[in-house]
Amino acid sequence: MIALDLLSFLQDYLNIPRVPNPLQPDLRSASLAFEDPSAFRVKSFGELLRALGIFRLCSFPLLVNNSGKLMSVARTLLGRRGFSLLLRPTIYAQFVAGENESEISQSMEKLSMLGLRPMLAVPIEEDLGESTGEKRYDDNMEAMLECVQISHSKAWSKDPMMQLKITALISPELCVKLTTLMAEQPYDLNLLVRAMDGESINFPGLDDREVAHFLCGLQRLNKIAEASVNKVRVLVDAEYTYMNPALSLVTMAMMKKFNKDGTWIWNTYQCYLKESRSLLLEALQLSNNEGFFLGVKLVRGAYMDKERKLAEKEGRQDPIHQCWEDTNDSYNSLLDVMLEAISQKPECYRIIVATHNEESVRQTAKRMEELGIDNDGGSVCFGQLLGMCDHVSLTLAKEGYAVYKSVPYGSVDDTLPYLVRRAQENRTVLQGIRKERDLLRKELYRRLSLRRGS
Repeated sequence: MIALDLLSFLQDYLNIPRVPNPLQPDLRSASLAFEDPSAFRVKSFGELLRALGIFRLCSFPLLVNNSGKLMSVARTLLGRRGFSLLLRPTIYAQFVAGENESEISQSMEKLSMLGLRPMLAVPIEEDLGESTGEKRYDDNMEAMLECVQISHSKAWSKDPMMQLKITALISPELCVKLTTLMAEQPYDLNLLVRAMDGESINFPGLDDREVAHFLCGLQRLNKIAEASVNKVRVLVDAEYTYMNPALSLVTMAMMKKFNKDGTWIWNTYQCYLKESRSLLLEALQLSNNEGFFLGVKLVRGAYMDKERKLAEKEGRQDPIHQCWEDTNDSYNSLLDVMLEAISQKPECYRIIVATHNEESVRQTAKRMEELGIDNDGGSVCFGQLLGMCDHVSLTLAKEGYAVYKSVPYGSVDDTLPYLVRRAQENRTVLQGIRKERDLLRKELYRRLSLRRGS
């Protein structure tokens, strides 16, 4: 009911047509069929072989589902040095930009030459029971400030982006408690903004130790936001449902403070959640009421198995859509809401269509054309993971769209937990990349034929 009321408000406020025109022509470009193997001609022979080998291994569910255990066993057997020697030229090279600034620069310059833009990600993994104290959170802040500096100081692309995990700066346990408190009495955004400015705020429901930690966490986020404004767009990751309301609260407070004149802080919306539509509509209304710009990263979602198991264990309703088709419908519906809003007020809203799903990409391109949204006007861009879905990324870039690659960086040890989680989050994608393997194989055969013919 709330979602319907919010949608009605937005339709009236933004002059969004209530009834879609079923006679609109299909404007889908044949160039977005993503069937052309020439997208891979920019890759070296070694890169083709590496990608084919890794994608072949990733097609086996047993390997992907047990990747964490297998990595742990391999590290024990090979030792740290031997394990690094095994991973660096293979999985690490496929999905990670490098360890130091020189290696990162080489990877980013190559992306830039292909018309792709970097969205750097500091690979920090933290969940309940893993909190490590204020020094670790301060160290994480320094790593993210360095990420801002690296993203901005290099001329890899215009409009650089980076990713940020709030639980790397504020303990997951506190985020869970805040989520529980918010269900009883919502917090005022102004309270958090004042805390970011350095005021000593007493947050209802938190004890002295928790208040002190929360104030420190908000000021860490404030430092990162201050460093990034007018330089780098910061995309805040969504995490688990048991802490997401607190993460969104903090993110909206950052938007209220820093998104007055531009979209510098963005929030992520997970479309596999049944509540995703109402959450996005609430955010649109809040941004209008509070007078800040809204940046949206739209994803399908990453924690399905854990969310379902937890809901079953606690006797709660499953928060995830029951089937893949429902998640697709949710994604495309939210996508359309944002594109309609952007077409009415392009200066107020931005979206990154973060997906490997070709049909969602085509639908976005079609609606952009119908609504008169420029390919590279800044309001709409696309995002995929480094090392995956290159046939989609490169084709979009060739057609003049803004395309970002999510780029983790760091040592083998630092990035290993991130890579394992990414593999398990995207196992359906990894196991279903037959088309990308076929295109890689065609390009490989073409080069071998040329060699034999020469």
